[in-house]
Amino acid sequence: MKSGKLRLGDQGVGQGSPEPKVSVRELFWAFLLVGLSGFGGVLPFVRHMLVDKRRWLTPAEFTEVLGLSQLLPGPNVVNISIYVGARFAGATGAAAALLGLMVIPIAIVLCLGAAYTRYGDLPAVANAFRGIASAAAGLVVAMAIKIACPVLRSGRTITIAVLVFVAMVILKVPLVWTLAVMAPVSLIWIWWKTP
Repeated sequence: MKSGKLRLGDQGVGQGSPEPKVSVRELFWAFLLVGLSGFGGVLPFVRHMLVDKRRWLTPAEFTEVLGLSQLLPGPNVVNISIYVGARFAGATGAAAALLGLMVIPIAIVLCLGAAYTRYGDLPAVANAFRGIASAAAGLVVAMAIKIACPVLRSGRTITIAVLVFVAMVILKVPLVWTLAVMAPVSLIWIWWKTP
């Protein structure tokens, strides 16, 4: 750990470059914009904001944070926002990032829920929701490809990914059991095989 702030991995942003200075205000506004623009799945927007746009994390760091967030209870994006906020601005940063992420979507969901209750039976509204669901599926597929590229660079990581895919998609093993078995197995295998 560095400066008492939360940090994963051995690499900084850009390997050797100094840790970015990120204020509580920047954290709040960055995650507020993500929450506002992320319909149907916020993860692609979070990755773009953290890795591509603001360069607060490297692609490898984002993948590490995402992996950790999937092991923790709660939505992945909420866990990521808390981690990033805590890393750059401690507990106040974690609260600011979480609040920024959640405030607009909660307001929008409340408004849409009220509108759907009133107009949900109209065919145009039902068709609109089907279109939104298709776009969300496309976002998830694109995000999976972006996450897989930095990780799947060795036979070991590809083998682990294939085993998890087979367990969940073909054998229909529940997520909790897949994680309970594969997380420790993959950690031990990677550490054991790493020179």
